[in-house]
Amino acid sequence: MNVTSTNPRSGETRSLGITEHTVAEVADLAVRAAGASAPYAARPLTWRASLLGAMADALEEDAQGLVGLAQEETALSEARLRAELARTAFQLRFFAGVVRDGMFLAASIDEATDSPMGPLPDLRRVRVPIGPVAVFGSSNFPFAFSVPGGDTASALAAGCAVLIKAHPAHPATSAAAFSALERAARAAHAPEGLLGLVFGLQAGTALVEAADVAGVGFTGSLSAGRALWARANARAVPIPFFGELGSANPLVVTRAAAAARAEQIAVGAAGSVTLGVGQFCTKPGLLFVPSGASGDALVAALVSELQSMSGFTMLSTSIAENFRRGARRLQDEGGATVLVDGEWGEAAHISARLLQVDAERFRVGASLHEECFGPLALVVRYESAAELERAVRAAEPSLTFTLHLGPDDPDARWLIELGAARAGRVLVDAFPTGVGVSWSMQHGGPWPATTAPSATSVGAASIERWLRPVTYQSVPAHLLPAALRDENPLGIPRRLNGRLELTS
Repeated sequence: MNVTSTNPRSGETRSLGITEHTVAEVADLAVRAAGASAPYAARPLTWRASLLGAMADALEEDAQGLVGLAQEETALSEARLRAELARTAFQLRFFAGVVRDGMFLAASIDEATDSPMGPLPDLRRVRVPIGPVAVFGSSNFPFAFSVPGGDTASALAAGCAVLIKAHPAHPATSAAAFSALERAARAAHAPEGLLGLVFGLQAGTALVEAADVAGVGFTGSLSAGRALWARANARAVPIPFFGELGSANPLVVTRAAAAARAEQIAVGAAGSVTLGVGQFCTKPGLLFVPSGASGDALVAALVSELQSMSGFTMLSTSIAENFRRGARRLQDEGGATVLVDGEWGEAAHISARLLQVDAERFRVGASLHEECFGPLALVVRYESAAELERAVRAAEPSLTFTLHLGPDDPDARWLIELGAARAGRVLVDAFPTGVGVSWSMQHGGPWPATTAPSATSVGAASIERWLRPVTYQSVPAHLLPAALRDENPLGIPRRLNGRLELTS
């Protein structure tokens, strides 16, 4: 089947001259990736870091064409896409720094010694790459979470070959971004088979089932992620599946915060809910607002802000159809009251929507707890702290948990503790849309936000998904990995007999 690209604004579809990959072709790419894995992992860390930097350079060299293609396929603005491409290049260079730092290897040496348990042998532990990684890019970030995105960057940084499933919402952008990465890899004389790109639904399933694939990174819907996760675990040899599946992301406004700055919070919330047409996995979809005059003022300001916004174009017609279906379910099954109800629209064109429900109805209404991907939020009105807690606990765990607090707010501590128990990132007096690439970022959360709550898909720690620890016991010095040799030829931080040594 031929691969086609669709412009969501106009509905125009064009053929790309690309054919979807067969199962046999995917298996062949996986074999080649397995063959590239060992020689790639054996290259010096400095070379690996330089490759990541060269890939960032290649993306920036192709920026004009990449942004133009992405505009045609996503309906996102040029400014948004240029910023995203800049973030993607930064992310590759960031991981080059992670590689040079060497801490990701977690090298540890315990020399042979006597102990209360008796003699202990020489033990040396280090993390090694797991092997070829399959990456499934997302629809909403054609660069930062797709072909050249965080999963690809972190897997390459870990020393793994990467096979990428192109997203059907932006196949031309995927092909062009892959071409930039591949060009950099060829110029650096990287092992053949280090990178691969596949097209087609069947090819995606085949990637997860390919015997030579050792792990999967996925960003997308709960239904698709759950199906692929099941296949990863049904294999003869199950493999780790790191899926970010979506999240409703509660935003709680305390009574003290509403009294102090209702309009300011409403303006910020409206911007956060509609940023990127509400197509952010961190969009605050549940707004917990107190009853009473201050809460009423906040909701009225939020309604005014959303009503002032014109129609939107979503990433694709199918995503828009899912948005309409989800919004109608909140109304018809959940019994939510509509506060902002613009035109339903046609094809990929929609309007922002705001709904409201009381805390008790929310607590018992399972259909009200699900994410609705797009520019929609559900306002949950609560009477007391106890009612708020019950309602928040009824919501699904999430990627983010946002609090807006007042001065010396009596509800601050217990809400922060509750948020930390139910989300991967807790924010105070801010808005959750957008995820920074840094050493301390956590982009993950308990199910159903992700399939692996201890992992992150953004930030330095995301490299840990593609590594596994190995201990070398009583191995002769000349046979040890470089990271574990006494002379520390890599010059990396290590733990020696329990004491952290930051330099060689």
